[in-house]
Amino acid sequence: MEPQSNDPRSPFNAIRSIDYTVIFVRDMIAMRSFYENVLAFPLLRELSPNWIEYGLGSNTLALATPGRTAADAPIPHGSAALQLAFKVSAAEVDQCADELVRQGVALLSPPTNQSFGHRTLFFRDPDGNLLEVYAEI
Repeated sequence: MEPQSNDPRSPFNAIRSIDYTVIFVRDMIAMRSFYENVLAFPLLRELSPNWIEYGLGSNTLALATPGRTAADAPIPHGSAALQLAFKVSAAEVDQCADELVRQGVALLSPPTNQSFGHRTLFFRDPDGNLLEVYAEI
């Protein structure tokens, strides 16, 4: 069952998916290296040195240096600006954890079966964003 808007006349009822997600980065070199070399995300295109896109299924994940938000106060170091969750199979959660450790990435939480029916793994990217690899179990 699809969630319904409080206002059936809203033009936003036409939105059915998230097409792309943009991460505003502090350190493009470190972030690009992490997403391409550690997570091995497939490069979709590089529109400029300030905008890099990765293809993830039907979605696009973009790394960008702030443009329209350049005057915003920065997120304090050591604080996550966002959390991204990537769905895989249960066995792949453990394989991803092993690969992160092999690549020298600190795990915030090793693969864990949660009471709500997920097997989860948590870690951070170089900018401190919280990343989750999970499976439904």
